[in-house]
Amino acid sequence: MKGSALRSLSIMVVALSFVAVTGCTTKDNPDEIRQRTADATETMRRDTKAVVEGVKEGMGRDNKAVDINRASREDPLNLPGITEHEVDRIIAARPFNHAHNLVDRHIVSETEYARIRDRVIAGHSRCFRWAVVEFG
Repeated sequence: MKGSALRSLSIMVVALSFVAVTGCTTKDNPDEIRQRTADATETMRRDTKAVVEGVKEGMGRDNKAVDINRASREDPLNLPGITEHEVDRIIAARPFNHAHNLVDRHIVSETEYARIRDRVIAGHSRCFRWAVVEFG
């Protein structure tokens, strides 16, 4: 037991000596450490500013729903993944009873609709309501 304790103590002394030697012999002087810290802080400041600007832009973006029955040709183009061809098909297929008609009428796929479902509505114009009441 005495020999094993002495051996463990020797190993610990050697390990601590190694740590002390490597800790004291680093080539980094305090000025270099300060400079690297300042560089890292500047990079973090710049990155944080970019993130804040991105969040502001995202919050300020006009995310109102697009009424597919009344929208101009440009409005649906702001929806993610909607092409000019799909916009032409939307306009040609008006009026819609509900936004999911985009899928029912094979204008967009279910996957494409999932990306825009929160941003599209199918409001009814007065003429359309009158036609539904009158003829429907």
